[in-house]
Amino acid sequence: MEVVWAVGQVGAVWVAVVLGLIVLPSALGISLGISKAYMWVLVKTLEWATIRLQKGVKKPQLQVPLTPTANGIIERDETPLEKEIALLHRADFEFSHIFYFCRKGFEAIVEDEVTQRFSSEELLSWNLLTRTNVNFHYISLRLTVVWVIGVIVRYCFLLPLRFTLAAIGITSMIVGTTVVGQLPNGSVKNYLSEVVHLTCSRILVRALSGTIHYHNKENRPQKGGICVANHTSPIDAIILTNDGCYAMVGQVHGGLMGVIQRATVKACPHVWFERSEIKDRHLVTKRLREHVADKSKLPILIFPEGTCINNTSVMMFKKGSFEIGGTIYPVAIKYDPQFGDAFWNSSKYNIVSYLLRIMTSWAIVCNVWYLPPMVRKEDEDAVQFANRVRSAIARQGGLTELPWDGGLKRAKVKDTFKEEQQKNYSKMLVRNGSIG
Repeated sequence: MEVVWAVGQVGAVWVAVVLGLIVLPSALGISLGISKAYMWVLVKTLEWATIRLQKGVKKPQLQVPLTPTANGIIERDETPLEKEIALLHRADFEFSHIFYFCRKGFEAIVEDEVTQRFSSEELLSWNLLTRTNVNFHYISLRLTVVWVIGVIVRYCFLLPLRFTLAAIGITSMIVGTTVVGQLPNGSVKNYLSEVVHLTCSRILVRALSGTIHYHNKENRPQKGGICVANHTSPIDAIILTNDGCYAMVGQVHGGLMGVIQRATVKACPHVWFERSEIKDRHLVTKRLREHVADKSKLPILIFPEGTCINNTSVMMFKKGSFEIGGTIYPVAIKYDPQFGDAFWNSSKYNIVSYLLRIMTSWAIVCNVWYLPPMVRKEDEDAVQFANRVRSAIARQGGLTELPWDGGLKRAKVKDTFKEEQQKNYSKMLVRNGSIG
């Protein structure tokens, strides 16, 4: 009994400290300076580790590159393919020319520009986390000691703390939206719903040790509009709702996510679709148009890429979001990988493993830019409009713009696309005189 009583007392003190020092300030939108002090210590520690690492790799037996390279196997030519073929075929075709095509094929297999966007980006320097293929912490005894201390801090202190905050945030979201959902529709219900969503999102951001910098707040999405953003992680939605409320769009889920969806939709007009409905493009468009037409409803939040990309690029935006009409509010999100890898490789990790990686990282640090609102031009189709919005997001976030469909993360390239590329390739050969 004494052991149980002691555990209960410790648990009560723990919850009281978390509620008093973190949850309450988060709910009120204020900071006690704890996060700022933590980030200062973290930055200084990583700077020290980088210096120690640079000293260690100067030793002959430890030739470890600190800057990311493609892979150390191939060195690409930046010349466009059409120009290379023109230079190649100045004379009649020779059998040795096939080695050129073999090389291009090997380059595509070893490191193409698409599949590498579905794996974690390379770091400029080791961040004292275990996500590395090189045993950096063995370079010096002091670096090893700091690394071990870091493991203890992350798993024995930060993980329990973040789990507690996440549990409080999720429980508050479910209870708060359920209670608010019982009120009659009106301005009071809308106000309380926004308060609940903002408060719970702030608690969840603290559960990630999040440090978010919002830029150009005068361009924040307005009611009756559509907010579109590049997609790196499931926590993108939490990052954005920490600064404003949105109506979410997505498929109905089961389990804990289903409980949250059913609770939140009672207080806020989120747009959830059944599995059978999500495939009906016309039904989806109809419901989204009805939502946008009501200027009293919150802006819709959509990630047009349809899948998570690794924080280095923006891939093809699906045109459906740009056929609805209304004003588009672009948002660019860029995470700092030095403190933690926010990218979710859903092909490699399930959601539980991903959340464990996130909650055992140092922190989530990112920049969010609100771009000026954009509307579709009269002579512009949905695809052109989507590409224009994507280009604006890529430029602002310092991301690489790629025309490829993010669906290639799980699916193979369509045969029609292969045939189109083969036709374009044959036209280049004919035009350069290598055929006929």
